[in-house]
Amino acid sequence: MSPVASVTSGPYAPPVPARTLTAVSADGARLHVEVHGPETAPPVVLAHGWTCSTAFWAAQIRDLARDHRVIAYDQRGHGRSPASPACTTEALADDLEAVLAQTLAPGEKALVVGHSMGGMTVMAAAGRPGFREHAAAVLLCSTGSSRLVAEALVVPLRAGRVRTWLTGRVLGSRAPLGPVTPVAKRILRYATMGAGSAPHMVEACARIVHACPRAVRHAWSAVLSALDLDHGIRELSVPTAVVPGTDDRLTPPVHARAMVAALPNCVGLTELPGVGHMTPIEAPEPVTARIRELVGAYVTGAAPERGAIPAQTERGERAAQTAQSEPAEQGKQTVQSKQTEQGKQIERAERAEQVGQIKEGA
Repeated sequence: MSPVASVTSGPYAPPVPARTLTAVSADGARLHVEVHGPETAPPVVLAHGWTCSTAFWAAQIRDLARDHRVIAYDQRGHGRSPASPACTTEALADDLEAVLAQTLAPGEKALVVGHSMGGMTVMAAAGRPGFREHAAAVLLCSTGSSRLVAEALVVPLRAGRVRTWLTGRVLGSRAPLGPVTPVAKRILRYATMGAGSAPHMVEACARIVHACPRAVRHAWSAVLSALDLDHGIRELSVPTAVVPGTDDRLTPPVHARAMVAALPNCVGLTELPGVGHMTPIEAPEPVTARIRELVGAYVTGAAPERGAIPAQTERGERAAQTAQSEPAEQGKQTVQSKQTEQGKQIERAERAEQVGQIKEGA
Protein backbone atom coordinates (compact mmCIF):
# COMPACT_ATOMS: atom_id res chain seq x y z
CA MET A 1 0.00 0.00 0.00
CA SER A 2 1.39 3.38 -1.01
CA PRO A 3 1.72 6.27 1.41
CA VAL A 4 -0.69 9.00 0.39
CA ALA A 5 1.33 12.15 -0.27
CA SER A 6 -0.69 14.47 -2.45
CA VAL A 7 -0.92 18.24 -2.36
CA THR A 8 -3.25 19.59 0.31
CA SER A 9 -4.56 22.74 -1.34
CA GLY A 10 -5.41 24.06 -4.78
CA PRO A 11 -7.13 22.38 -7.74
CA TYR A 12 -5.14 19.15 -7.37
CA ALA A 13 -5.87 18.53 -3.70
CA PRO A 14 -7.99 15.35 -3.57
CA PRO A 15 -11.65 16.06 -2.67
CA VAL A 16 -13.22 14.20 0.24
CA PRO A 17 -15.36 11.34 -1.12
CA ALA A 18 -19.02 10.92 -0.24
CA ARG A 19 -18.18 7.35 0.73
CA THR A 20 -15.43 4.75 0.39
CA LEU A 21 -15.60 1.00 0.04
CA THR A 22 -13.37 -1.98 -0.61
CA ALA A 23 -13.86 -3.96 -3.80
CA VAL A 24 -12.59 -7.54 -3.73
CA SER A 25 -11.08 -8.85 -6.95
CA ALA A 26 -11.21 -12.41 -8.29
CA ASP A 27 -7.98 -13.42 -6.52
CA GLY A 28 -8.96 -11.77 -3.25
CA ALA A 29 -7.00 -8.56 -3.83
CA ARG A 30 -8.60 -5.64 -2.00
CA LEU A 31 -9.06 -2.36 -3.83
CA HIS A 32 -9.68 1.05 -2.32
CA VAL A 33 -12.67 2.69 -4.03
CA GLU A 34 -14.01 6.22 -3.65
CA VAL A 35 -17.46 7.46 -4.66
CA HIS A 36 -18.01 11.18 -5.16
CA GLY A 37 -21.18 13.09 -6.01
CA PRO A 38 -24.91 12.29 -5.89
CA GLU A 39 -25.83 8.61 -5.79
CA THR A 40 -28.52 9.09 -8.42
CA ALA A 41 -26.30 10.98 -10.88
CA PRO A 42 -24.89 9.41 -14.07
CA PRO A 43 -21.79 7.35 -13.24
CA VAL A 44 -18.22 7.86 -14.44
CA VAL A 45 -15.53 5.31 -13.52
CA LEU A 46 -11.90 6.50 -13.42
CA ALA A 47 -8.91 4.13 -13.69
CA HIS A 48 -5.52 5.77 -13.08
CA GLY A 49 -2.14 4.87 -14.51
CA TRP A 50 1.19 3.40 -13.42
CA THR A 51 2.64 4.89 -10.19
CA CYS A 52 -0.45 7.06 -9.61
CA SER A 53 -3.55 6.92 -7.37
CA THR A 54 -7.07 8.32 -7.09
CA ALA A 55 -5.43 11.68 -6.27
CA PHE A 56 -4.44 11.89 -9.93
CA TRP A 57 -8.08 12.61 -10.84
CA ALA A 58 -8.60 15.42 -8.32
CA ALA A 59 -9.41 18.10 -10.90
CA GLN A 60 -11.89 15.88 -12.75
CA ILE A 61 -13.55 14.69 -9.54
CA ARG A 62 -13.96 18.21 -8.19
CA ASP A 63 -15.72 19.37 -11.37
CA LEU A 64 -17.73 16.27 -12.24
CA ALA A 65 -18.97 15.44 -8.74
CA ARG A 66 -21.38 18.38 -8.87
CA ASP A 67 -23.66 16.45 -11.22
CA HIS A 68 -22.08 13.02 -11.75
CA ARG A 69 -21.43 10.00 -9.56
CA VAL A 70 -17.67 9.66 -9.88
CA ILE A 71 -16.14 6.31 -8.98
CA ALA A 72 -12.35 6.25 -8.67
CA TYR A 73 -10.24 3.37 -7.43
CA ASP A 74 -6.59 2.66 -6.64
CA GLN A 75 -4.99 0.01 -8.83
CA ARG A 76 -3.53 -2.87 -6.82
CA GLY A 77 -0.36 -1.78 -5.02
CA HIS A 78 -1.10 1.89 -5.65
CA GLY A 79 -2.56 4.49 -3.31
CA ARG A 80 -4.56 2.78 -0.56
CA SER A 81 -4.83 -0.61 -2.32
CA PRO A 82 -2.43 -3.21 -0.90
CA ALA A 83 0.17 -4.76 -3.20
CA SER A 84 -0.48 -8.19 -4.67
CA PRO A 85 1.81 -10.90 -6.04
CA ALA A 86 -0.33 -10.95 -9.20
CA CYS A 87 0.90 -8.25 -11.58
CA THR A 88 -0.71 -9.06 -14.91
CA THR A 89 -3.11 -7.45 -17.35
CA GLU A 90 -5.58 -10.21 -16.46
CA ALA A 91 -5.45 -9.07 -12.82
CA LEU A 92 -6.08 -5.48 -13.92
CA ALA A 93 -9.13 -6.63 -15.87
CA ASP A 94 -10.36 -8.63 -12.87
CA ASP A 95 -9.99 -5.54 -10.69
CA LEU A 96 -11.98 -3.32 -13.03
CA GLU A 97 -14.75 -5.91 -13.27
CA ALA A 98 -14.85 -6.11 -9.47
CA VAL A 99 -15.13 -2.33 -9.11
CA LEU A 100 -17.91 -2.15 -11.70
CA ALA A 101 -19.83 -4.99 -10.08
CA GLN A 102 -19.58 -3.55 -6.58
CA THR A 103 -20.40 0.07 -7.39
CA LEU A 104 -23.02 -0.18 -10.15
CA ALA A 105 -26.46 -1.77 -10.16
CA PRO A 106 -26.99 -4.79 -12.46
CA GLY A 107 -27.11 -3.53 -16.03
CA GLU A 108 -26.31 0.06 -15.04
CA LYS A 109 -24.19 1.84 -17.64
CA ALA A 110 -21.24 4.17 -17.02
CA LEU A 111 -18.54 6.01 -18.91
CA VAL A 112 -15.21 4.30 -18.18
CA VAL A 113 -12.12 6.51 -18.35
CA GLY A 114 -8.60 5.10 -18.33
CA HIS A 115 -5.31 6.99 -18.24
CA SER A 116 -2.07 5.23 -19.23
CA MET A 117 -2.11 1.85 -17.41
CA GLY A 118 -5.76 2.57 -16.65
CA GLY A 119 -6.42 2.64 -20.39
CA MET A 120 -4.56 -0.66 -20.71
CA THR A 121 -6.82 -1.99 -17.95
CA VAL A 122 -9.83 -1.12 -20.10
CA MET A 123 -8.30 -2.85 -23.13
CA ALA A 124 -7.58 -5.96 -21.07
CA ALA A 125 -11.20 -6.04 -19.87
CA ALA A 126 -12.76 -5.24 -23.25
CA GLY A 127 -14.03 -8.76 -23.88
CA ARG A 128 -15.14 -9.46 -20.31
CA PRO A 129 -18.90 -9.90 -19.67
CA GLY A 130 -18.78 -7.65 -16.59
CA PHE A 131 -17.18 -4.85 -18.53
CA ARG A 132 -19.62 -5.14 -21.43
CA GLU A 133 -22.54 -5.14 -19.02
CA HIS A 134 -21.59 -1.77 -17.54
CA ALA A 135 -19.52 0.20 -20.09
CA ALA A 136 -21.63 2.57 -22.19
CA ALA A 137 -18.57 4.27 -23.66
CA VAL A 138 -14.84 4.67 -23.02
CA LEU A 139 -12.32 7.49 -22.95
CA LEU A 140 -8.66 6.50 -23.36
CA CYS A 141 -6.14 9.13 -22.25
CA SER A 142 -2.40 8.93 -22.99
CA THR A 143 -2.14 5.20 -23.44
CA GLY A 144 -1.09 2.48 -25.87
CA SER A 145 -1.73 -1.17 -26.57
CA SER A 146 1.79 -2.50 -27.33
CA ARG A 147 5.43 -1.57 -28.09
CA LEU A 148 5.54 0.87 -25.19
CA VAL A 149 9.27 0.72 -24.60
CA ALA A 150 10.21 0.65 -28.28
CA GLU A 151 8.14 3.75 -29.08
CA ALA A 152 8.89 5.77 -25.92
CA LEU A 153 10.85 9.00 -26.45
CA VAL A 154 12.21 9.41 -22.92
CA VAL A 155 15.75 8.60 -24.05
CA PRO A 156 16.78 11.16 -26.72
CA LEU A 157 18.27 8.73 -29.23
CA ARG A 158 17.25 7.41 -32.63
CA ALA A 159 14.76 4.55 -32.57
CA GLY A 160 16.45 1.17 -32.38
CA ARG A 161 17.74 -1.52 -30.09
CA VAL A 162 20.02 0.77 -28.08
CA ARG A 163 17.24 3.25 -27.28
CA THR A 164 14.83 0.42 -26.46
CA TRP A 165 17.34 -1.20 -24.10
CA LEU A 166 18.15 2.07 -22.34
CA THR A 167 14.47 3.01 -22.03
CA GLY A 168 13.70 -0.35 -20.49
CA ARG A 169 16.49 0.15 -17.95
CA VAL A 170 15.26 3.65 -17.05
CA LEU A 171 11.57 2.78 -16.71
CA GLY A 172 12.31 -0.50 -14.94
CA SER A 173 14.77 0.92 -12.45
CA ARG A 174 14.57 -0.31 -8.85
CA ALA A 175 16.20 2.87 -7.56
CA PRO A 176 14.17 4.86 -5.01
CA LEU A 177 12.81 8.16 -6.30
CA GLY A 178 13.58 9.85 -3.01
CA PRO A 179 12.06 13.11 -1.79
CA VAL A 180 10.35 15.61 -4.07
CA THR A 181 13.20 18.03 -4.75
CA PRO A 182 13.59 20.69 -7.47
CA VAL A 183 15.87 18.32 -9.41
CA ALA A 184 13.37 15.47 -9.07
CA LYS A 185 10.60 17.70 -10.39
CA ARG A 186 12.68 18.73 -13.38
CA ILE A 187 13.35 15.09 -14.24
CA LEU A 188 9.70 14.15 -13.84
CA ARG A 189 8.55 17.06 -16.00
CA TYR A 190 10.99 16.13 -18.76
CA ALA A 191 9.90 12.47 -18.79
CA THR A 192 6.16 12.78 -18.24
CA MET A 193 4.89 16.32 -18.87
CA GLY A 194 4.91 19.09 -21.45
CA ALA A 195 7.61 21.72 -21.18
CA GLY A 196 5.03 24.40 -20.44
CA SER A 197 3.46 22.61 -17.47
CA ALA A 198 2.85 25.00 -14.59
CA PRO A 199 4.85 24.45 -11.36
CA HIS A 200 1.76 23.51 -9.33
CA MET A 201 0.94 20.80 -11.90
CA VAL A 202 4.47 19.39 -11.69
CA GLU A 203 4.31 19.49 -7.89
CA ALA A 204 1.03 17.56 -7.86
CA CYS A 205 2.35 14.89 -10.23
CA ALA A 206 5.65 14.53 -8.40
CA ARG A 207 4.00 13.98 -5.04
CA ILE A 208 1.71 11.31 -6.47
CA VAL A 209 4.43 9.45 -8.40
CA HIS A 210 7.02 9.60 -5.60
CA ALA A 211 4.47 8.07 -3.20
CA CYS A 212 4.39 4.83 -5.21
CA PRO A 213 6.57 2.13 -3.58
CA ARG A 214 9.57 1.27 -5.72
CA ALA A 215 8.78 -2.48 -5.59
CA VAL A 216 5.33 -1.79 -7.05
CA ARG A 217 6.77 0.59 -9.62
CA HIS A 218 9.31 -2.03 -10.73
CA ALA A 219 6.85 -4.93 -10.81
CA TRP A 220 4.37 -3.11 -13.03
CA SER A 221 7.12 -1.72 -15.28
CA ALA A 222 7.91 -5.31 -16.30
CA VAL A 223 4.27 -5.85 -17.24
CA LEU A 224 4.20 -2.67 -19.32
CA SER A 225 7.47 -3.55 -21.07
CA ALA A 226 5.98 -6.80 -22.36
CA LEU A 227 2.52 -5.39 -23.01
CA ASP A 228 0.57 -6.66 -26.01
CA LEU A 229 -3.09 -5.69 -25.92
CA ASP A 230 -3.62 -5.15 -29.63
CA HIS A 231 -6.36 -7.78 -29.48
CA GLY A 232 -8.01 -5.86 -26.64
CA ILE A 233 -8.27 -2.63 -28.61
CA ARG A 234 -9.93 -4.57 -31.44
CA GLU A 235 -12.44 -6.03 -28.98
CA LEU A 236 -13.35 -2.64 -27.52
CA SER A 237 -16.67 -2.37 -29.35
CA VAL A 238 -18.33 0.38 -27.29
CA PRO A 239 -17.99 4.00 -28.49
CA THR A 240 -14.44 4.99 -27.63
CA ALA A 241 -12.72 8.38 -27.74
CA VAL A 242 -8.96 8.88 -27.57
CA VAL A 243 -7.08 11.80 -26.01
CA PRO A 244 -3.27 12.05 -26.39
CA GLY A 245 -0.87 14.88 -25.65
CA THR A 246 1.27 15.86 -28.62
CA ASP A 247 4.40 16.10 -26.42
CA ASP A 248 3.94 12.77 -24.63
CA ARG A 249 7.30 10.98 -24.36
CA LEU A 250 5.97 7.88 -22.56
CA THR A 251 3.11 7.05 -24.94
CA PRO A 252 3.72 9.25 -28.00
CA PRO A 253 0.78 10.05 -30.31
CA VAL A 254 1.81 7.21 -32.63
CA HIS A 255 -0.03 4.96 -30.15
CA ALA A 256 -3.20 7.06 -30.31
CA ARG A 257 -3.19 6.92 -34.11
CA ALA A 258 -2.74 3.16 -34.09
CA MET A 259 -5.62 2.75 -31.64
CA VAL A 260 -7.90 5.02 -33.68
CA ALA A 261 -7.18 2.87 -36.74
CA ALA A 262 -7.90 -0.37 -34.87
CA LEU A 263 -10.93 0.60 -32.77
CA PRO A 264 -14.22 -0.83 -34.08
CA ASN A 265 -16.19 2.22 -32.90
CA CYS A 266 -13.90 5.20 -32.51
CA VAL A 267 -15.82 8.43 -31.86
CA GLY A 268 -12.99 10.91 -31.88
CA LEU A 269 -9.34 11.76 -31.47
CA THR A 270 -8.67 14.88 -29.38
CA GLU A 271 -5.04 15.96 -29.55
CA LEU A 272 -3.82 18.33 -26.84
CA PRO A 273 -0.95 20.49 -28.17
CA GLY A 274 2.04 20.99 -25.88
CA VAL A 275 0.72 18.47 -23.36
CA GLY A 276 2.75 15.51 -22.15
CA HIS A 277 1.72 12.19 -20.65
CA MET A 278 -0.20 13.51 -17.62
CA THR A 279 -3.17 14.80 -19.63
CA PRO A 280 -5.81 14.94 -16.83
CA ILE A 281 -3.49 17.12 -14.71
CA GLU A 282 -1.86 19.12 -17.51
CA ALA A 283 -5.12 19.82 -19.38
CA PRO A 284 -7.94 19.34 -16.86
CA GLU A 285 -10.53 21.46 -18.66
CA PRO A 286 -10.44 19.73 -22.08
CA VAL A 287 -10.26 16.27 -20.50
CA THR A 288 -13.21 16.99 -18.22
CA ALA A 289 -15.15 18.55 -21.10
CA ARG A 290 -14.64 15.40 -23.18
CA ILE A 291 -15.89 13.29 -20.29
CA ARG A 292 -19.03 15.43 -20.05
CA GLU A 293 -19.61 15.16 -23.81
CA LEU A 294 -19.35 11.38 -23.76
CA VAL A 295 -21.63 11.03 -20.73
CA GLY A 296 -24.21 13.23 -22.42
CA ALA A 297 -24.01 11.27 -25.66
CA TYR A 298 -23.86 7.70 -24.38
CA VAL A 299 -24.92 7.50 -20.73
CA THR A 300 -27.74 10.00 -20.28
CA GLY A 301 -28.72 10.91 -23.83
CA ALA A 302 -29.48 9.32 -27.17
CA ALA A 303 -26.19 8.12 -28.60
CA PRO A 304 -25.42 9.42 -32.10
CA GLU A 305 -24.84 7.02 -34.95
CA ARG A 306 -21.53 5.19 -34.99
CA GLY A 307 -18.72 7.55 -35.91
CA ALA A 308 -21.03 10.58 -35.77
CA ILE A 309 -18.91 12.46 -33.23
CA PRO A 310 -16.01 13.91 -35.23
CA ALA A 311 -12.43 13.77 -34.07
CA GLN A 312 -11.27 17.00 -32.52
CA THR A 313 -8.08 18.88 -31.97
CA GLU A 314 -8.33 20.92 -28.77
CA ARG A 315 -6.00 23.93 -28.60
CA GLY A 316 -5.57 25.63 -25.26
CA GLU A 317 -3.39 28.46 -24.13
CA ARG A 318 -0.21 26.71 -25.29
CA ALA A 319 -1.50 26.04 -28.79
CA ALA A 320 0.22 29.06 -30.32
CA GLN A 321 3.60 27.69 -29.25
CA THR A 322 3.17 24.49 -31.25
CA ALA A 323 0.72 25.39 -34.00
CA GLN A 324 3.30 27.39 -35.99
CA SER A 325 4.99 24.18 -37.09
CA GLU A 326 1.72 22.30 -37.56
CA PRO A 327 -0.41 24.25 -40.07
CA ALA A 328 -1.96 21.07 -41.38
CA GLU A 329 -3.21 20.23 -37.92
CA GLN A 330 -5.36 23.36 -37.47
CA GLY A 331 -9.07 22.93 -36.78
CA LYS A 332 -11.07 19.78 -36.45
CA GLN A 333 -10.45 16.58 -38.38
CA THR A 334 -12.57 13.48 -38.83
CA VAL A 335 -10.53 10.40 -38.01
CA GLN A 336 -11.47 7.25 -39.90
CA SER A 337 -9.63 3.97 -39.72
CA LYS A 338 -9.59 3.66 -43.51
CA GLN A 339 -7.50 6.82 -43.98
CA THR A 340 -4.23 4.94 -43.69
CA GLU A 341 -2.08 7.11 -45.94
CA GLN A 342 -3.19 10.36 -44.31
CA GLY A 343 -2.44 8.90 -40.88
CA LYS A 344 1.06 7.91 -41.98
CA GLN A 345 1.79 11.39 -43.29
CA ILE A 346 0.67 13.03 -40.07
CA GLU A 347 2.61 10.50 -37.99
CA ARG A 348 5.84 11.15 -39.91
CA ALA A 349 5.48 14.91 -39.46
CA GLU A 350 4.70 14.58 -35.78
CA ARG A 351 7.61 12.22 -35.07
CA ALA A 352 9.96 14.62 -36.83
CA GLU A 353 8.75 17.47 -34.61
CA GLN A 354 9.15 15.33 -31.45
CA VAL A 355 12.74 14.45 -32.37
CA GLY A 356 13.46 18.14 -32.76
CA GLN A 357 11.95 18.91 -29.37
CA ILE A 358 13.99 16.19 -27.68
CA LYS A 359 17.24 17.47 -29.22
CA GLU A 360 16.44 20.94 -27.96
CA GLY A 361 15.71 19.56 -24.47
CA ALA A 362 18.95 17.59 -24.51
